[in-house]
Amino acid sequence: MASMGLNIDEQKAVERFRKEVVDPSQDKLVIVDFWAEWCGPCKALTPVLEKVCAEYADKGVILAKINVDEEKFIASQFQVQSIPTVYAIFQGQPVADLTPARSESQLKGALDQILQQVPVKPGAGQEAAPDIDQLLAMGEEVLAGGDAQRAGSIFMQITQIAPDNATAHAGLIRAMLAADMTEEAKAAFAELPKSLQDDPALAQAKAALELVGPQVDNDELSALRQAAEANPGDAAAQIAYAEAAFAAGDRDGAAETLLAAIGREPEDGDGAAKAKLLQFFEAVGLEDAWVSAQRRKLSLLLFG
Repeated sequence: MASMGLNIDEQKAVERFRKEVVDPSQDKLVIVDFWAEWCGPCKALTPVLEKVCAEYADKGVILAKINVDEEKFIASQFQVQSIPTVYAIFQGQPVADLTPARSESQLKGALDQILQQVPVKPGAGQEAAPDIDQLLAMGEEVLAGGDAQRAGSIFMQITQIAPDNATAHAGLIRAMLAADMTEEAKAAFAELPKSLQDDPALAQAKAALELVGPQVDNDELSALRQAAEANPGDAAAQIAYAEAAFAAGDRDGAAETLLAAIGREPEDGDGAAKAKLLQFFEAVGLEDAWVSAQRRKLSLLLFG
């Protein structure tokens, strides 16, 4: 793709495309996925592309994603009229239009045919780790964005590629919990070998599992709140409401209840409210902005 006669932004777009697609395609088969955030069919196809390309990584297949809203010039160069549009690129040139292939079996069949016709250099085993790191980052980003089912699909894919990757199993369990697949999450954790269950990478997922209890409806939640308000000195009542509120998604209400209970607790108390709040922190993740804010409140409460 020539860069003469282009403005600065277009030149930068060409350089990004060269780095992400053209250069790797000299000895690899690069699958270019043109997509956008607002595209429903793209969200359905992306997990399939990610899974298949990861499985074919050792055969020299790489996935490159091009957001058409951010890379309008590149999309125009490929005359993209609708999305998703998917091309296979080898040595800088499109060798196949994979857009019609929407299922896993169709994509694999198309890739098998292409790989028989072009001299793609198989991927070395040493290249697998960066691919997994990229997928892990993608899974965390998708989960943080609220798409728990897609995140679960990504983490599941990684566990199939790298069964001993504790971070991937942790992500899968957290995604299941976020998708209200509580029993599946418990089963996934129970099936892990003890060495993985005790891995520090699973601490957050383990804490989240320990907090999972029977879901209460609005009436039950209201009754627990009333009991906590009527008995401010009853730590058990405060904790019971906080657990239910946390499970219902009311993190602020749960934290406020426990912070108030901690403030009222006598010096010789058992610290149950504080322990429960710290468990909440671990379940959410110690780097989370909400946890940081609540920890500051706890520090002010304890140390002034």
